[in-house]
Amino acid sequence: MKLALSLILFAAWIVSVGPARAETIKIGVVPGAYADSVEALIPEAKAEGLDVKLVEFSDWTTPNVALQAGDIDLNYFQHKPFLDNAIAQRGYDLVPVGVGILSNIGIYSLKHKDFASVPNGALVAIANDPVNQGRGLLLLQRGGLIKLKDGVGFKGSIDDIIDNPKHVTFKEVEGPQLVRITPDVDLALGYPHFIVAAKAFDPSSGLIYTGIDDKQFAIIFTARRDRADSPALKKIVEIYHRSPKVKEAISKAFANDPKLYTLAW
Repeated sequence: MKLALSLILFAAWIVSVGPARAETIKIGVVPGAYADSVEALIPEAKAEGLDVKLVEFSDWTTPNVALQAGDIDLNYFQHKPFLDNAIAQRGYDLVPVGVGILSNIGIYSLKHKDFASVPNGALVAIANDPVNQGRGLLLLQRGGLIKLKDGVGFKGSIDDIIDNPKHVTFKEVEGPQLVRITPDVDLALGYPHFIVAAKAFDPSSGLIYTGIDDKQFAIIFTARRDRADSPALKKIVEIYHRSPKVKEAISKAFANDPKLYTLAW
């Protein structure tokens, strides 16, 4: 009788204690390399007691809104200059907690083989947000299509163009949607991983690309300031950096072409 009672009490203790409950971490991403690479770490994170849930966004505004509101724990879609601009405009209390992929952006054309072939009055699609628009304009300047005011750098906008010999016109588009409009314009700013994800055209066919000199534009994991020291969030970044599955997913997302990205950590 005593043995039976002991077994019942032991079983009750096991049920009450149970296995350690995994901590849920919601990470906001955009489709493509960022979503795919974070998804790749889910099994390893689960093995270390973290239940990672991906929340996909189709724009570059909502992920910071959701993070500030506490609807997600991290986001992974933006670089530091983009975050700085968002903070200046909207007063977010958000901070970087880890660095990720440096995505080399490019200028693409499905109509012209080089910048010299671009006709007068050509239509150019470019990102509509500060910083990414400036990066695209710097590439167009390198290609000889326009000239910007001295010193504006990546903060330049269409209004900072001081020389436009071919009188090209611009169509400003939400960054993730640029891939969809590329066939309809003469030139378009492009993000290789979005091109791969859309299976739209060859991501390695850009007329010109940024490179490692643009390291400040590496994508960052971002958290609310009051959670920046969370061991769980630090563990996510640590797993991301060391996981072979993550590196494999990144390479695949960039068509296994090393000229399209850099691991910035």
